[in-house]
Amino acid sequence: MKLYAHPFSSYSQKALIALYENGTPFEYRLLAVGDARIAAEHAALWPIRKMPVLVDAGRTLPEASIIIEYLGLYHPGPVRLIPEDPRAALEVRFMDRFFDNYVMTPMQKIVFDSLRPADRRDPAGVADARTMLDTACGWLEKTMDGRAWAAGGDFSLADCAAAPSLFYADWVHPIGEAHANVRAYRQRLLARPSFARAVDEARPYRKLFPLGAPDRD
Repeated sequence: MKLYAHPFSSYSQKALIALYENGTPFEYRLLAVGDARIAAEHAALWPIRKMPVLVDAGRTLPEASIIIEYLGLYHPGPVRLIPEDPRAALEVRFMDRFFDNYVMTPMQKIVFDSLRPADRRDPAGVADARTMLDTACGWLEKTMDGRAWAAGGDFSLADCAAAPSLFYADWVHPIGEAHANVRAYRQRLLARPSFARAVDEARPYRKLFPLGAPDRD
């Protein structure tokens, strides 16, 4: 298998966590700035040019959630990231969508807006994104009460989504002390070996974070 990704990319980290959880072997095709050859390969496989993209047995799979679903079907390991029981799987998939849509998306809105020229920035959109992050954290605070992981007792696809979402969200819009359950959950994610590895691999690129990477984590 080949994975086209970058270690500092939040969605790349989501897929990498799943691969690292089960020790699944793959070839890392690093989408580094200036590497025109790998970039061309990636664009030919997926013209949308978003990462990550997995290539396996003649199949091209974009989108981190789909990659993780695929791994569970074709390269299963000891850690089952989507429960066999369809009712439990529904909760996992819901929480996966929650983190992507209501934490990752507003976080990225704030980050990408900071990369725009000053005269093209969207302060109203950024304010809305910050409000969404506050709302999401408020809902998650109640949901995580008594839960070790996002969908209950077992680490899952939902936690693969949560880890980079909450990691970067706390950089751009700090999670307040009123959200103690969310803060504690973020720390559990950082202590998970698969995500800790992804975070460590991304450390050399922290200078690229446009808002300035905080001196923590």
